[in-house]
Amino acid sequence: MSKNAKHDIRQLRAIGHKLKPVIIISGNGLSEGVAAELERALDQHELIKVKLAVGDRAAKAEMTSEVCRTCGAQLVQSIGNVILLLRRAEKPDPKLSNLIRAV
Repeated sequence: MSKNAKHDIRQLRAIGHKLKPVIIISGNGLSEGVAAELERALDQHELIKVKLAVGDRAAKAEMTSEVCRTCGAQLVQSIGNVILLLRRAEKPDPKLSNLIRAV
């Protein structure tokens, strides 16, 4: 990992620290409605927090990889039950994007 990549991840984590989870995924898993809401949130905000209420560590790791694979998002950080996801938009909305506007 290059020095610039480490700096970028540190900056994303700093931005994400101030965010609140916008989606909660429970024991029912990644349903069609939850996947649609994830897509909408990532399209609008680019950087989002997701809370996982799915059980033990193995279940959380499996759910995290499923969410990243389904939405095409990158995992920035995982602490406890909360994950921070990034998917950059082609044309971000300056009013909604967590990467552009001051949080």
